[in-house]
Amino acid sequence: MQCFLFHLMPYACLDLDYDKQYKSSWVVYPNSNFDPKMGHYLYNTYLDELEMGEELGFDGVCVNEHHQNAYGLMPSPIVPASALARRTSRVKIAVLGNAFGIREHPLTLAEEHAMIDCITGGRLISGMVRGIGAEYYSMGANPAVSHERFHEAHDLVIQAWTREGPFAFEGKHFHFEYVNVWPRPFQKPHPPIWCPSQGSLETIEWAAHPDHKYTYLQTYSPFEAVKKFLQMYRDVARDKYGYEAQDSQVGWAAPIYVGETDEKAREEARPHVEAFFNKFLRMTPEMLLPPGYLSLRSYKNVMKHKGGMSKSRTLEELIDSGIVICGSPDTVRKRLEYCQREAGVGSFLGMFQIASMSHDMTVASMKRFAEHVMPAVKQLGAGEKVAAE
Repeated sequence: MQCFLFHLMPYACLDLDYDKQYKSSWVVYPNSNFDPKMGHYLYNTYLDELEMGEELGFDGVCVNEHHQNAYGLMPSPIVPASALARRTSRVKIAVLGNAFGIREHPLTLAEEHAMIDCITGGRLISGMVRGIGAEYYSMGANPAVSHERFHEAHDLVIQAWTREGPFAFEGKHFHFEYVNVWPRPFQKPHPPIWCPSQGSLETIEWAAHPDHKYTYLQTYSPFEAVKKFLQMYRDVARDKYGYEAQDSQVGWAAPIYVGETDEKAREEARPHVEAFFNKFLRMTPEMLLPPGYLSLRSYKNVMKHKGGMSKSRTLEELIDSGIVICGSPDTVRKRLEYCQREAGVGSFLGMFQIASMSHDMTVASMKRFAEHVMPAVKQLGAGEKVAAE
């Protein structure tokens, strides 16, 4: 199993009483509450933590894209990925992901990803996402055409990376007389593509297609739901497309805290984990899943497996459902061994900095994981080849 260090770069000093006046820390929470001096401290602290991922032996570090919120301060994941490109020399840098479909000009992202891939000598993993529902409010995009725009943007970017230019691209949503991207990616035919998802059946079928075989990731889900969605990917690969999906094609991201003991881990992590799920992640149903964002069959499937996730939850409930991993090194190692055995997870993306968690707590948890958990976890499923597409 590969081990990645995932980061959201949250606004850690969020006033947790914001919800007395505002329904979410996304989109509607005024940016007058953002202190640029605190932003300066947080960005540099978070980059320090990601850079430490290489020192500690993680296989990769992950950044992502969200807009107009306190939950994640990376409207452009290209910026931190670029900073990491020159401050690391070994780890993969995973952009998980860029929302190609909500951009008017996806070729700019194709260019930026190619630049980072060249700078790093082929260490980029390119995450392609539609973006969660709230992003469509932020960017003024129509969620009802999100699938077709995303697929068309993907086709445009892949052609830009793999075809010799200049050539014309004429789609329903994107029109270019000249596609002639300079630079081209370092990796051939292009960087590996990963697809984080909430569980859309269309996304599963698309990612598993033999022309893609993209790594499919589940996030912030009860582990039983993770198992079911990853199994859906395997079933689609086998029953619809006629091949057996490898463990390297499926992954899982989860908040994680490693303490000295189970008791101390829960005591230390509790305020930050509960703030993350009950405050930072808080949004109304229409903001999470706006009309038209999911097909009816996908909406029913997501609600079946993830329904009730918007209610307030305690740390114990989050641990018991498998959404969060928290405990001593021995407990965490056994939990990950169980999860890999049950779901064949090929890549685990651990989110070590959680909401309001301090730098010292984050680093201590990372170091315990790296020293006492990661060596054993990396051996799980080690016989499989990592997917390169």
